Formats: sequence, structure tokens, C-alpha cells
Amino acid sequence: MKSLSKPARYLKSLAVFVISLLTATAIHAQQVRQIEILNADIIRSDRSLGKGAQKLLGNVKFSHEDAIMTCDSAYFYSETYSMDAFSNVTIEQGDTLFLYGDRVHYEGEARIAKVRDNVKLIDDSTVLITEFLDYNRETDIAYYYNGGVITEGENRLTSEEGQYNTQTKIFHFKDSVVIVNPDYTMLSDTLHYHTITKISYFFGPTEIIGEDNFLYCESGWYDTEKDVSLMYNNTFLKREGRTLKGDTLYYERESGFGRAVSNVELFDSTQNVILRGNKGLYYEVKQLATLTDSALMIQIEGADSLFVHADTLRSILDTASTSEQKILLAYYKVKFFRKDIQGMCDSLAYIEKDSTFHMYGEPIIWADENQINATKIELQTSNEQLYRLYLRDIALLISREDSSMYNQIRGKSMTGYFKDNDLVRLDVTGNGQSVYYADDNGEIIGVNRSECSDLIIYLEDNKVSRVNYLVKPSGKYYPLDMFPDDQKTLDGFSWNQEWRPLKFSDVFLWK
Repeated sequence: MKSLSKPARYLKSLAVFVISLLTATAIHAQQVRQIEILNADIIRSDRSLGKGAQKLLGNVKFSHEDAIMTCDSAYFYSETYSMDAFSNVTIEQGDTLFLYGDRVHYEGEARIAKVRDNVKLIDDSTVLITEFLDYNRETDIAYYYNGGVITEGENRLTSEEGQYNTQTKIFHFKDSVVIVNPDYTMLSDTLHYHTITKISYFFGPTEIIGEDNFLYCESGWYDTEKDVSLMYNNTFLKREGRTLKGDTLYYERESGFGRAVSNVELFDSTQNVILRGNKGLYYEVKQLATLTDSALMIQIEGADSLFVHADTLRSILDTASTSEQKILLAYYKVKFFRKDIQGMCDSLAYIEKDSTFHMYGEPIIWADENQINATKIELQTSNEQLYRLYLRDIALLISREDSSMYNQIRGKSMTGYFKDNDLVRLDVTGNGQSVYYADDNGEIIGVNRSECSDLIIYLEDNKVSRVNYLVKPSGKYYPLDMFPDDQKTLDGFSWNQEWRPLKFSDVFLWK
């Protein structure tokens, strides 16, 4: 077979290209469905607008695929599959989507409607009002760039920029976002809102301002129908002098229930108390809070702040009080530190009404050089100062003279008195016993071991200075070198200095 010459081969290739181009154009023309003119009172050609351009006046109606457009007048450009519509423009898509404006430029091939002036988009119960909107029917997304207002149920939302997906029913808002609801106002930098689930998603600093509380976070979501939220990053909730913080905060507005996780802190400015932990529960109405996982209470008193640690801390409203005062409950492995007094026990209750700490379960208190044990201990403060100490059901005070000598006083109950936060006196009532080392010019020369039902102990410079026996005591004085070993300690003696917290962080250490 004879081969074609070079010019012939070129002409054949050109013919194939032209046929392919014509075929592609024909297919494209079939894919781009024509805009159809359904009605107009007047239709006339207007070549000044371009080839094939038409001017339509009065009751104008177009259709393109599943959309219907009506307006008072329009220019139609058949060559570019586009049109300009003017006055009372309405676009209907399906049974639920309606778009209104004063002017619309519509590009049929790109399926984009550019709506200007007095723009309103209605999709079911959602209404968007703006002055500048582009609606892409290919992606089902409407955009606005110069401010918009959305109403949906009881919610009214404004933002500078936004977009709405008519298929997923999700709004994306940016810049000065504000949601106004009868119960709260929400301010955010970036927010997504799902009109079906009624859930708002935050992507930046967000404030939720209610009538009596305030929420802040930097990411998370809020269910506007159920009034439930889950928030992350620098989150906090404020209400009536109380602030709840946490890395993660779940909150139910109607019930006032909050759950915080990781770096949790509840600050009560009325009590000047901070509760910390890594897990927290909070009930606003009942004013009930529970902290666990490294739980810590800080009673702020300047340089004399009190630190209390326990497995669980719980703050509840004192129903016996008329002024909404609190009760703090601490249980299991309780330890506390204040620079002038420290202690430990199994459980503790602090009653704000009388500023008293109640200690249970092998309680111990250390005050300066003294260790105090009892079956139950009550420590009362007044005006942020140590005031009274009540020791119930077998009490024992111990102070060490040196490594093997301990002053001891034991009784059925004791009452301690403080001055300038120093323990200066102890009244012993019932079954009083004492072991008291006597010194001469700083040198210990002997020891008194005696029994007396009632006695008074005076302390100076944190040490026992003298003992007054209210009834005649029975006992014996021993020279130091003749004091029997079996007489050196009273019943219940146990020196527990190794358990004493010497700084606030020691409250987390347990025996």
C-alpha cells in the first residue's frame, strides 16, 4: 500500500483534530442545558448588548435545570448561557430553597448566581439576609462577604463573612460572629452552624454570655436546641462569684451541670477558696462541686494560705446556714499545710459557718515543735487566724527535747488557745497524765511523771514552759540518769515527724 505524502498526513491529522473538537463542542452543548424563557410580556433583540442578546420586560420567567427565576426585566445572552435580571428577582430551587434580590447575574454554564441588594435566602426555616451573595448551584454553596444576618428558630446570627451549603445545611461564619438567643449571646471568631442538628462548632476564641453566667473557650461545640456544650482550650465558666476552669468542659445550661477534665480549678471568690484536680463535677443550682485526681483545696489567706489534699474534695451548700455558706468535705488520705500548722487524717470536714475544721480517722496536728494526736480534732479559725483547738476522746501532746526525750501530756480531752497563730495554752480535762523534762539554765536535770485529772499547760517559744495542776497530782520526780525506760512514754505514744508536710507540695505525699 502506497504511503501518504507529508502534506497529506498533515491534512489528515488536521481533519481528525477538527472532528474531535466539533464532537467535544457538541457533547459540551448537550451537557450544558439551555436557559429557557418561559414567559415575558415583551421580548426583543438588542444587538447593543451583544450577539444574540435579548431584552425581556414584564412578568419575566426563566428555567434552568431544576431552578425557576422570575423578575420584572432581564437581559438574556444565549451565546454565553447567561443573563442579568432586575427588580423583584426570585430564584426557586426545589420545594424549600428561595433566593431573592434586586439584581442577579446568572452564568448558566458555571451555574453561579450573583445576587445583589436586598438579598434574602430562605431554606426551610432558615433565613439569610445580606446585600451581596454568590450562589454556586454546582457546589450548592452560597457565599457572602460584607455582612449577613441569619435567623433560624429563636437564634439570630450575624457575621462579616459566611457561606451556606444548601445540601449539608451547614453555615460557616467568620469575623465578628454573634448569635443572639433569648437565653444567651454567643460571640466567636469562627463558627460553623448545622441548621438540622442545631449545633454550633467553635474554631477560635468564643464567649457565651447568659443572664447569670459566662462561658469561654477556644474550640468546641454548643447544641443550641438542648443547651448542651463541650468546650476545649482555656475553658472557664463563671457564675455568681464562682469560676470553673478545665482543659475540657462539658456543660448543661438548663440543669447547670458541668464536668471538667484535666487542670480543673474551681475558684469561689466569696469564700476565697480554690479547688483543684484533674476531674471535676459541678452543679450550679445546688452549688455542689466534687474534685478528684490530685485534688487540692487552697484557702487563700495571703502568706498564711492553707493547702489541703485528699483523694476526693467536695464542696456543698450548708443547708443549716441562712447565707449560702459552704461545707468542704475531704476524704481518704487527707493532708494539709499552712506555714504555722500542719496535719493529716483519714477524712476532714470544714464548716464555713463557724470556720472549724473537723478531723477524723487517726488525726495528727503539728504546731511548731508540738505533735498533737486525738481520736477527733477540731481546729477553729477566726479572722484568718488560728483561734481554738479541741481534742476529743483521748488526746496526746508530744514535743521533743532531744532524740530520746519527749515531753508528753495526755488526757481525755483538751482545749487549745492560740495567740498570733502560736499555741500558747492547753487545758486538759479528765485523766490527765504528763511526762515533763525539767531543765536548769538550758540543761536537763530530771523528769516529772505525774497524773492529775485536770491541768493547764503553758507554752512559750513553741515549747512547754510550765504545767499547773488544778488538783493535787500524784507522781514522781526522777533524776535524769535514774528515769526508767518503761516510764518514758505514755499510752498511745507515736512520734510521726516523718509524715509531717514541710512545704505545701508535701501534702501529696502519704505514709
